[in-house]
Amino acid sequence: MTPMQRGTRIAGIGAFLVVVFIAVPMAIAAAHRTDLYYTLSSVALLSIASGGVWLTFYIGRINIGQGAFALVGGYVSAILVTAYGLSFWLSLPLAGLFCAAASVLVGLPILRLRGVYFAMVTLVLTEVARLSALALSVTNGAKGITSIPAPGPIGLFGLTIVPAFDTFAERNVAFYFLSVTVMALCFAGLWRLVNSRVGRLFAALRQNEDLASSMGLNVPALRVLAYAISSFLGGVGGAIFVAIAQSIYPSSFTVNDSVNFMLNCFLGGLGYVFGPMLGTLVLYFGWDLLFQTGQYQLLIYSGVMILLILLLPNGLFSLRLPSRRSS
Repeated sequence: MTPMQRGTRIAGIGAFLVVVFIAVPMAIAAAHRTDLYYTLSSVALLSIASGGVWLTFYIGRINIGQGAFALVGGYVSAILVTAYGLSFWLSLPLAGLFCAAASVLVGLPILRLRGVYFAMVTLVLTEVARLSALALSVTNGAKGITSIPAPGPIGLFGLTIVPAFDTFAERNVAFYFLSVTVMALCFAGLWRLVNSRVGRLFAALRQNEDLASSMGLNVPALRVLAYAISSFLGGVGGAIFVAIAQSIYPSSFTVNDSVNFMLNCFLGGLGYVFGPMLGTLVLYFGWDLLFQTGQYQLLIYSGVMILLILLLPNGLFSLRLPSRRSS
């Protein structure tokens, strides 16, 4: 990387942080639209889960089951907080790790499938998770889990680093900063991953798995690793969603959500790490904008998505950025 490229990248990161943490809150305060904090928090959480789906695309697999892990992660966090009194801050990584462990068990057999077969199996996972949540007593069936307490404080050596969310006059502001902070960390981690040695091995799987195997790469282990990281992100997104909504039901994440996670990646650009973030933002607000068209909403939405995929096969990021993988 040349000094100019490094400077451009640092400037881009700085601009993103200024916009997310300073410009957006100032604009919301000026417009007196505090309801947008909840909306933008939802966009951030959906982009985290979509980032996990993008990683499975990166190894050449189509993942239409991320809604299952978002639902599982949400239930794990809710159960740990309500039934066992665990802090939300501890339940957050535990929910992600539980989803990662579950994905290893699920992925070992299905990741051996190729192409559309793997995609169709993942499509079933979300419905399996929903039916399990309906049937199990620990999830409280169709009634779901409600009255989930807000995140408590984080202290270190007697100092309060993060106050309890209940102490905020506008709690949605606290959730906004939590969501965008986790989103920034997740995508920074994804960028670092794909630009590491492991990321280059992942790219080799996408290009030719047989060739990668002939070169001595442990292809099954790499597939499972990528799928576990993907599911971890889904679980984290679901856990934060539960904290914001203070409730979770079997219908909190459905097959439609799993499909949207995939579409976010297509729309933003499969060749770009930050594509899912842009795709989620555009798709979320675009769908709400099309609500004004009434009964034609779905028709227009489908037509626009088809046109975008045909005209911009590398996603919206390809309009401004060089068509370079992992940029």
